[in-house]
Amino acid sequence: MSRIVVTGGAGFVGSHLCEAILHRGDEVVCVDDLSSGCTENLQMAARHSGFEFVRADVSEGLELAGRVDAVAHLASPASPPEYLRRPLETLAVGSRGTETALRLASRHGARFVLASTSEVYGDPLVHPQTEDYWGNVNPIGPRSVYDEAKRFAEAVTMAYHRAREVNTGIVRIFNTYGPRLRASDGRVVSNFVTQALAGEPLTVYGDGSQTRSFCYVDDLVRGLVSMLDSDATGPVNLGNPIEYSVVSLAELILEMTGSRSEIVSRPLPVDDPVRRRPDVSVARHLLGWEPTTNLRDGLSHTIEWFRASVPASAR
Repeated sequence: MSRIVVTGGAGFVGSHLCEAILHRGDEVVCVDDLSSGCTENLQMAARHSGFEFVRADVSEGLELAGRVDAVAHLASPASPPEYLRRPLETLAVGSRGTETALRLASRHGARFVLASTSEVYGDPLVHPQTEDYWGNVNPIGPRSVYDEAKRFAEAVTMAYHRAREVNTGIVRIFNTYGPRLRASDGRVVSNFVTQALAGEPLTVYGDGSQTRSFCYVDDLVRGLVSMLDSDATGPVNLGNPIEYSVVSLAELILEMTGSRSEIVSRPLPVDDPVRRRPDVSVARHLLGWEPTTNLRDGLSHTIEWFRASVPASAR
């Protein structure tokens, strides 16, 4: 039995990861300051005797009693509205928070996995994106607080690996969706689903021709667990390599919800990527991983969850 620390464990992805680790018989210490995560996400995990919750901001340091076998560092605002609202906190958790988690892993001789992001590729000039592509990021634009926080997190992770021989791994997560996305999250799937269910216009930025690749959360979590269990350093892309335009996603959600909402256009945000699709060859080779949930099935589960869990007034 391993004891695994998950920072940001009360968040959307983090809570699913906590459950997956517990279900296979390991113990979890979930660390979260609840600034964007919530305890409701932990209701299933909290039923396990091997679950422990610690409310803490990893940017301010972290001391835990007992052994630590692995650290999964997911703590960070992840949606544009959230990190644009809290830019300094986003930079802090990517820098000081990552080093706190690395020091914890170093003290215990533990495996460390950083949840990085496809945003390190910026508005990519290479398509699809491979791990050896260095990206096209605006370091002073409004989105840079997230992009550069994650790029620094990768740099300090590799520095601990090289200088202090910490067993580190880096995954770059592409657009993920599924149950527990917050209605106010601001990501495209949650935006469209909540708008469609509420009968409101679906807001498409630009002409909707920009593309994304949508990975269902269960698939992503399988990849994260595989990375924890491996000795791979990475970085490793985790995402679905099937590409969809934003407007085609809007049309699919309208069809699946039976909504009569219209699609309206708004100006494209600054530095919004035009195309985004991962090459997952490295994940297939090193982890034996690839996504298996098609978009329609994943959206069906997501829509069902929003219908059951989110009050109409909050959609």
